[in-house]
Amino acid sequence: MKPTAMRRNRFFPVISGAVLGAVLVLGCAGKTEGEPREVSVELCDGETTLALAKRPETRAEGQVAADAMMASWRKKNPAGDWEQDVRSRHWLAPMHDNSDVLAAGQRDEHPGRFFSERDLLVWKRETETLVAAGARIFHSGDELGSTIAVSCDMCHPDAANTHPETYPKYQTQIGKSVLLRDMINWCLQHPVRAEPLAENDPRMRALEAYLYAQRSGTPLAYGKH
Repeated sequence: MKPTAMRRNRFFPVISGAVLGAVLVLGCAGKTEGEPREVSVELCDGETTLALAKRPETRAEGQVAADAMMASWRKKNPAGDWEQDVRSRHWLAPMHDNSDVLAAGQRDEHPGRFFSERDLLVWKRETETLVAAGARIFHSGDELGSTIAVSCDMCHPDAANTHPETYPKYQTQIGKSVLLRDMINWCLQHPVRAEPLAENDPRMRALEAYLYAQRSGTPLAYGKH
């Protein structure tokens, strides 16, 4: 089964030796005192396990164990690295740096506002995952539902010449003023030969996010031709 645009992989943690004990379930096989104790580690998917001759004691040893676990997980879940794969194959515009919101006195103008570094990490992770999902769909005729194996990037490499910043605007081929999502659906129905997407379809949301992200920094100019 192919992952949907908004599906996030719950079982793909970033594990370091320093936090190995916090995210892995450890169990020791019974042996006589003084003998090495075998350690069984279980990844947080509740399925992937690895038997270690001894409990990792250093960060380096923990990382070796974590790497072995993740290698086993990736072998069973080849689609699990979809986001990394998308980033390696397609250029994605960098997200805006929000670090300025952490400046001292951030509550002076907004009494109810107090953001942490964790907030920034969550914003970045969630937003970039949405954009990466859009890039994956944009480059896949299968995910777009094309009946003729055509994907958006074949006419618009890296989302070139899509101009999301110019919407809403009048589109002569549609005969009325439209939003970006309307133009996306027109392209799906005609050059891509696919069914239109509902406004709340995760694929539509991801495609819009990707197109806007690729034009980051471009001034808005609605109605422009």
